[in-house]
Amino acid sequence: MAKHDDGEGAVTYDMSSPIRPPHLGIQLHVDLDRDLRPHRSAKIEAHLRVDVTATGAAAELPAVELAVIIALDVAETHRAAVRRALPAALRALPDGISFAVLGSGGPEPARCYPLGGAEWAVADQNHRRRAAFAAGAVPLHRDGPRPAGYAAWAAKARALLAARPLSVRHLLLITDGSSAPGETRLQEELDACAGQFTCDVLAVGADWSPDPLLALAERLHGTAEFVDDGLSSAITGAIRRLRRVHAPQLPIEVTVRPAVRQVSLNEKAPRPHRLGGLRRRGRPHLWSFPTYQWEPGSRDYLLTLVADADADPLETDLQFAMVSVGDVHVPVTARWHHPERPPPHGPAGSGTLRGLKTTTLMRDALRKGLIAVRHDQGDAAERHLGQAARLAARLGTQWVLDEIDEVAVIEDAVAGRVRLRPAVDTDTLAPMLLRAGSRPGGTLTDIAGALPGPRCGHCDTPAGSEARYCIKCGEKLL
Repeated sequence: MAKHDDGEGAVTYDMSSPIRPPHLGIQLHVDLDRDLRPHRSAKIEAHLRVDVTATGAAAELPAVELAVIIALDVAETHRAAVRRALPAALRALPDGISFAVLGSGGPEPARCYPLGGAEWAVADQNHRRRAAFAAGAVPLHRDGPRPAGYAAWAAKARALLAARPLSVRHLLLITDGSSAPGETRLQEELDACAGQFTCDVLAVGADWSPDPLLALAERLHGTAEFVDDGLSSAITGAIRRLRRVHAPQLPIEVTVRPAVRQVSLNEKAPRPHRLGGLRRRGRPHLWSFPTYQWEPGSRDYLLTLVADADADPLETDLQFAMVSVGDVHVPVTARWHHPERPPPHGPAGSGTLRGLKTTTLMRDALRKGLIAVRHDQGDAAERHLGQAARLAARLGTQWVLDEIDEVAVIEDAVAGRVRLRPAVDTDTLAPMLLRAGSRPGGTLTDIAGALPGPRCGHCDTPAGSEARYCIKCGEKLL
């Protein structure tokens, strides 16, 4: 990897690619509350923003670097919509892209195109014409056996894409939920697929559950969206987005000091994702969080650390972690503030970090409110939707207020007062849950045990050899 400095603090680097090495300029910003309340399991939250620009690269990834599976997990009742959308989307494929089309007529996903024994086709005028014609007879679910849930589709994609080692490998799953009953091994299969390819989900109809679709999109670093109309343009748009990818895979590395006992990293924008950390052999304090489909723009992450303050001095700047993206490194620094004194710089919390956390709370409240509506829990629904409305009014997030308005009358958004509408179309709730975004976050990962040390003579709280004040009672240590 070659490193370049533009003289203004932005570092660019080159990542190797089979066809064209993209040139990315990366800027990394870290924002957090710097005055922390010390205790043995203090939570440190930092907002990471990664700004990426393409420098000297083509606007689009060459199509020969992409392999895409279009999988149709839909019932025969939706054949008319498939016949309208799929041929047009196939005729719009760019020259050189590797593609395959899967249908669902039997107990396992079935190949619709390419025909014969080939597993992949490379788009040209002839293949586009033949694929569009074959799409009219794509096998779809009838009353007989069908794939046992989304795991079967992910497994089939994993097997096909393993033989296509291109820069961007992607599954585009179009589903109406008709294969979902009987799902038993989705999480296990997603663990096997993670890092092998990415996945977008397009949901059609009204009989699908949002939870497994969000699991697919979040675990495989894609999007899940409801398509009421315009399926052909949604397929074409998804493939066009893939061509804007300049770095198919780019890890965010976090190196923590020994006092940090737990760590997690969650992408908040543009797509909510819970990232899984990987340990480096021989480096117990280094964690690598793989991320995918990098294109020019900004991404926001929430880094959470749990640190033990026992062995640390108060009122001293400490580096708790180093965050690295490519060749760009930024420290995460803060200090333990005396527990009985107010922070010297006013209320804790910087603007961007507070905004990120508030946005997370807003989305979570919206999601909980919609789930309560779905289960006829009126009081809980109004409470959660009211909280979402109040936070949306504070942030100026109109789309959340528009979502709430679909199921409740907003009497006072600033005060968080809403009243459920007497009749709610339950078919609208699943698409709204997809738009609300991420499911609740996972647990933090333990990475080290607490360090032994002396204790405070006043309250017997453990204290480190370098500590000057007790982290619990504030008494000066001898």
